[in-house]
Amino acid sequence: MKNKKLLTFNIVNVILLGILWVSPIVYAQTGSINATVKISVCGNDQVEADEECDNSDLNGQTCSSRGYSSGSLSCNISCNFNESNCSSGGGGGGGGGGGGGQTTIQGASAIFEGRAYLGSQVTLLKDGQVAASILSDSSASFQISLTGLSGGSYIFSIYSQDKSGKRSSKLTFNISLSAGATTKVSGIFVSPTVNIDKTTVRKGDNLNIFGYSYPQSTITLAVSSPQEFFVTTRADDAGYYIYSLDSELLSQGSHSVKLRADYFGESSNFSEPLSFQVGQTNEYKTGEEESKADFNNDKNVNLVDFSILAYWYKRPTPPVEYDLNNDNKIDLIDFSIMAYHWSG
Repeated sequence: MKNKKLLTFNIVNVILLGILWVSPIVYAQTGSINATVKISVCGNDQVEADEECDNSDLNGQTCSSRGYSSGSLSCNISCNFNESNCSSGGGGGGGGGGGGGQTTIQGASAIFEGRAYLGSQVTLLKDGQVAASILSDSSASFQISLTGLSGGSYIFSIYSQDKSGKRSSKLTFNISLSAGATTKVSGIFVSPTVNIDKTTVRKGDNLNIFGYSYPQSTITLAVSSPQEFFVTTRADDAGYYIYSLDSELLSQGSHSVKLRADYFGESSNFSEPLSFQVGQTNEYKTGEEESKADFNNDKNVNLVDFSILAYWYKRPTPPVEYDLNNDNKIDLIDFSIMAYHWSG
């Protein structure tokens, strides 16, 4: 019988140290592959990524270069061209005082978009707390927008949860937001979820490795062994994949497997490795072995998870995954359950 733990929470602040910065290209690392994510800032007077323009930077374009005979080209707050003052005929349409259609934005904004799983829940954390949670669309893509933020540095994290309730590895970005500007993080590719049907597989038998990914993506499985080797399979139209690994290829002892997805030149990071044994008998996986209180899926129950639970304390209609005793509220009972699973 497990010993019960008594945990007293006396937390004033969680201080995150480090220099946080924005680059047009960042690398989110959760495995041995670098998945490229694009970051553009609308409102910094510099055309980046998929922006047409940015404030006064019109990327060398004029009304004439865009097929008009005259007028004044400008840029709107979404960093797209404003052609309302361009004219195809004579006259001038001057329009005075418009300032190019650019208005002052109160606060900072951020947009996160990318690929997940079909109909999956995608969750965005801001400094360890849930900022938004949405369902991916019919193409397994998602877009999350945050507005009215204070300028400054933040730690954002994104993960997805598949149809079976399994969570993906977490992607984390250190981003500095500027007041009056919109920072767009695009090209996010959530790594596949990974599950196995046995914790120990008898040498010579098959180990089934399965989960969800972006539909029709190619799944690369990296299997640890004295020399790591790779095998591939493909997700179906619903994003489900399964691979039967012949354990005869492996020596007896401990091994692990991690996965990444590829789709038309875009790649996810590798998932967190999942361990298994090769032995003389089969031991089938039973139940959910991960702690319910591990909200950010980092294999620990610690201050990050506490911060998430604290955010929903006594708030109405908390997400079901944070309601640890399923009574439709977050109260001290939920914190007691978290304390029992606490790993620090």
